Amino acid sequence: MEAQFYQVTDQDHNSRIDKLLVTITDGYSRTQIKTWFDEKRVKVNGTSVKQNYKCQSGDDIQWEVPEVEPMEIEPEPIPIDILYQDEDLLIVNKPSDMVVHPAPGHHHGTLVNALLYHCDDLSGINGVARPGIVHRIDKDTSGLLVVAKHDRAHERLSEQLKDKQIKRFYQAIVHGNITHEYGTIDAPIGRSKQNRQQMDVVENGKDAMTHFEVLERIHDQYTFIKCQLETGRTHQIRVHLKYIDHPIVGDPKYGQRKTIDVDGQALHAYYLGLYHPMKQQWMEWEVAPPEKFKQVLHKLRQND
Repeated sequence: MEAQFYQVTDQDHNSRIDKLLVTITDGYSRTQIKTWFDEKRVKVNGTSVKQNYKCQSGDDIQWEVPEVEPMEIEPEPIPIDILYQDEDLLIVNKPSDMVVHPAPGHHHGTLVNALLYHCDDLSGINGVARPGIVHRIDKDTSGLLVVAKHDRAHERLSEQLKDKQIKRFYQAIVHGNITHEYGTIDAPIGRSKQNRQQMDVVENGKDAMTHFEVLERIHDQYTFIKCQLETGRTHQIRVHLKYIDHPIVGDPKYGQRKTIDVDGQALHAYYLGLYHPMKQQWMEWEVAPPEKFKQVLHKLRQND
């Protein structure tokens, strides 16, 4: 059982510690985090605290996450939007607020649970918890994913990802006015030194490149953009946009504390293009953002 650490920033000053832990940890609910306090797994400056403790700037928080027993992944009759399916792969339009595969805190209700119900065969390369999953998008990011039905298809799709042949485009709403029509963010990404639960631009990180294009500027306060991933690091677009001081609207982990409430980041994977892993023909799909994304855009445009 590995201890986790976080030092409270000025931005987090006076926050309730249980709410802060929800923000800085990956995939744990308030209910789960409450059990950590009940079992005295959370300490501040070396002393156990209650869940209503108000954090002070500079506090050193330490917590331990209980080890999870191995689990069987159960098929669940969850409706999913399958745009294309054949004997080798399927293309899914994942809704926001859905985790891609089971993990601590999310044993049920994931895309994998749904896929196992709707599909007889999925590749096994990524193990029992991630059958068929070639690449991921974050829980609160909506949009397109390719899923492999057998190992050979998975291997060939993974090779395309590695060789940068798969094209992935996103739409995002960010804070601030991006003055350039086009841009490229070329900055290495690794684990944050200040918060091990987050990623950051770090000197010895993995190469990461994101291209962007401005689609619309909204009252000089927000910018609607499209992004293209050239690499696929964890949280890449979110980290890169924060790095250039234009964090994504609603991003609970990398965004501004005071932002528009959209139940997660306004980020949508709207385009996916790839070579069919067995037939070698180019295929592409495009899907509009979900209604709540459109509603945020409409609301911002109306706010003169």
